[in-house]
Amino acid sequence: MMQRTDSAGSGAASSAGMVRVRGAREHNLKNVDVDIPRDALVVFTGVSGSGKSSLAFGTLYAEAQRRYLESVSPYARRLFHQLAVPEVDSIDGLPPAVALQQQRGSPTTRSSVGSVTTLSNLLRMLYSRAGDYPSGQAMLYAESFSTNTAEGACPECHGLGRIYEVTEKSMVPNDSLTIRERAVAAWPTAWQGQNLRDILVTLGYNVDKPWRELPKEDRDWILFTDEQPTVPVYAGFTPAETRDALRRKLEPSYQGTFTGARRYVLSTFANSQSAMMKRRVAQFMLSTECPACHGKRLRPESLRVKFAGLDIAEISSLPMKRLEAMFRARVEDRPSSKTKADALHPEKAIVAQRIAQDILARLKVLLDLGLGYLSLERSTPTLSPGELQRLRLATQVHSNLFGVVYVLDEPSAGLHPADTDALLKALHRLKQSGNTLFVVEHELDVMRSADWLVDVGPGAGEKGGRILYSGPPEGLRDVAESQTRRYIFAEEHSAGRSPREPRGWLQLHGISLNNLEHLDAAIPLGVFTSVTGVSGSGKSSLISQALVNLVADRLGQKIEADEDDGAEDLERSAPLTAAGEIVSGLEGLRRMVRVDQKPIGRTPRSNMATYTGLFDHVRRLFAATKLARSRHYDAGQFSFNVVKGRCPTCSGEGSVCVELLFLPSVYAPCPTCHGARFNPKTLEIKYRDKDISQVLALTVDAALEFFSDEPAVQRSLKVLSDVGLGYLKLGQSATELSGGEAQRVKLATELQRTQHGDTLYILDEPTTGLHPSDVERLQAQLDSLVAAGNTVVVVEHDMQIVADSDWVIDMGPGAGDEGGEIIAVGPPAEVMRSKRSKTAHYLRQYFHSRAG
Repeated sequence: MMQRTDSAGSGAASSAGMVRVRGAREHNLKNVDVDIPRDALVVFTGVSGSGKSSLAFGTLYAEAQRRYLESVSPYARRLFHQLAVPEVDSIDGLPPAVALQQQRGSPTTRSSVGSVTTLSNLLRMLYSRAGDYPSGQAMLYAESFSTNTAEGACPECHGLGRIYEVTEKSMVPNDSLTIRERAVAAWPTAWQGQNLRDILVTLGYNVDKPWRELPKEDRDWILFTDEQPTVPVYAGFTPAETRDALRRKLEPSYQGTFTGARRYVLSTFANSQSAMMKRRVAQFMLSTECPACHGKRLRPESLRVKFAGLDIAEISSLPMKRLEAMFRARVEDRPSSKTKADALHPEKAIVAQRIAQDILARLKVLLDLGLGYLSLERSTPTLSPGELQRLRLATQVHSNLFGVVYVLDEPSAGLHPADTDALLKALHRLKQSGNTLFVVEHELDVMRSADWLVDVGPGAGEKGGRILYSGPPEGLRDVAESQTRRYIFAEEHSAGRSPREPRGWLQLHGISLNNLEHLDAAIPLGVFTSVTGVSGSGKSSLISQALVNLVADRLGQKIEADEDDGAEDLERSAPLTAAGEIVSGLEGLRRMVRVDQKPIGRTPRSNMATYTGLFDHVRRLFAATKLARSRHYDAGQFSFNVVKGRCPTCSGEGSVCVELLFLPSVYAPCPTCHGARFNPKTLEIKYRDKDISQVLALTVDAALEFFSDEPAVQRSLKVLSDVGLGYLKLGQSATELSGGEAQRVKLATELQRTQHGDTLYILDEPTTGLHPSDVERLQAQLDSLVAAGNTVVVVEHDMQIVADSDWVIDMGPGAGDEGGEIIAVGPPAEVMRSKRSKTAHYLRQYFHSRAG
């Protein structure tokens, strides 16, 4: 049965087996009515910003969560991250829902593949109950095999695998300076640092002699003492004047307490609430492998227990593909897998067999999802959002729940088409178990595999929010308004273009990193290159890590570190550096720009307008108005980050938080400014009948029209629109942007610059979160960079981008230790003829569909 629904809700579906939504108004949804089948794979489609996620997550999942939480105790509700109550009149027939969203992993390395999949729990039980213990060693409980417990963690490094120390060299990087010249760099830079230097003067230390000339005894006490003497301080006195004041017992400025440099560094890192302070002192701490556990993070007695000849740290470091082969041999009871211990202790053999069966069943699902290259010890911060989502999906597939709605956010993100096939098998397996799948997706193969499509649009933001079609995929062919239709049925057949010729080559030699071993590679200059391969084949290792770091090092550019909470700094593994070198071709480059998907800001105060510099132009226009000039307002008056312009009640936030104890906290509009963020005097200033708050509420496309005769503003807005962000509001908070949107904001910021050529642009999966129509717009922008004399290199899975590249570097043939090679290189038409390349098959399919 096919159901066609528009925003007026003219569906004729029977209520049996359907989820019926009436009057959905979340975000840009325009009072939507729609009926969606249960026990089916339902894919929500539409251009970026059309309202797909508002319907799937903001409405359907949010309402399912609300209903579930009504059934649990008020105390238990506090443990959940509760979504806002959706704007909808009614939803009938909605089963319980589980959301599997795109999100970064926990910032701590103590969270791993093993913990997310619960495989680590099973391994710990296996080693505890069925491990081979040394003679005379008592049995250990499962907790003794965890690095996160006192029973298991190495006592030397507390389960981190590394020890951290502060040395004279780390705290005093330049020993030619005097203490007064801040030789002790680890001390604070502001008043507190001056205070410590004044205390040393009182204590009789020479603060004007170069550090290296001070007696070692003095240097050691200043840096390493745990004593904290309190002494009189005479602020602003010279050493001679201080000595005289002490002799005469003059009244001091205050009493100051001394803290040694090491003590200051360690106590600040342990106790400071400021992430910035933690990051500052962390730079004076040196990290080395723990000598007690050699990086394995466990107690010696735990590491002495073996299974299949390996300790638990060694087995956790194996790729899951090898782990699966090991346990399959045991489950299938092959003679080669039997040991003397099995014969002596048959009860242990039974336990091992049962746990191994459970481990094997979980591993099989993970391998089916193309994750066999990951090891259990791999920490979640190093995983892509797509990998993390598939790990959670595998857990759900194995749980074999019945009657649940799974809501997934672009599960194909970061997947090679070959891996997408495996993903679809897992989704169909969930459906066959009696579940419903609501999938927000841009991948055409996933759309074509759907039982039901809900197409939202026709445009983004205010131009979207309507249901264009709801029914089986074939029916979408007749919906003229649908942008999705043009691509899913390959209605447009472009002939493509001839590949451009490289103007030179960046030659890399001997690259070794992760699964790359002594790899040589040639990156063409002056053209558009796609680097392809299955997930885990080594694409990002080669481009986003090795190439970025080698070029940055040679050009003298600094690579920005992740701005994660400093509290986790000590838990991070030592950064991996790529071995290898750039042999030639660097003379053709003057600059490198990496456009990644990290957030453009971590607070609601950061937004698209401030990041791109657009807001600076807008504020100057307001400051130039007649009324603003008469009041002597400058551009700062129109910033919600400056006291003089912002609302004093909400400090420029626009909302106030109301804590409701057992219910989700509610953010209500500020009672003073009603969400405008500025004070009344600032809002009296109008530019073309709009105040600054109303301008920030405009979408990019609306602002293009509003600022039609302001070239400086137009330039920024045009580029934002061209990269497919026309639906976003100028003042949209950075925290509300997806990774793909953040990446396109960064790209737009870069495109605004005057192009001088000779720049290397590196992008990692720029099509993430993009509808095929938006991919076309992105491709046009990247092509414009190449036309201006630059080099663009993208790590990409989207065949739409790959087919229109000038050059393709395909990696593989598999993932992990089965990858790391360059399988095929050349123009797309040449790569698609490769017999070893998995990408070649999908390139051929794409060219065939484009040819009609």
